[in-house]
Amino acid sequence: MKKPELNNKDHVKLARFAKALSHPTRLFILKFLSCCESCYTGNIVNELPIAQSSVSQHLKELKEAGLIDGTIETPKVYYCINKKNWELAKKMFAKFF
Repeated sequence: MKKPELNNKDHVKLARFAKALSHPTRLFILKFLSCCESCYTGNIVNELPIAQSSVSQHLKELKEAGLIDGTIETPKVYYCINKKNWELAKKMFAKFF
């Protein structure tokens, strides 16, 4: 078996995905987006018992990890799952485990 590299680019990317998936609210947001394809921030806020600012922080984390995309349609932001990175994350986790 080949010894893994500590700073392997794939490991860094997988860790970023794992961090983004490590909170129940973010998992809910991803599941919600997968059911409705896309929506505005307010739609997500209406589904959660937390402040809009908290939802925005979770959306930011998911976006920075590349799991979702956000498009500004003034004055709202429209979110959807980044299907390319979502598939990449699934493949990377499957390979890791």
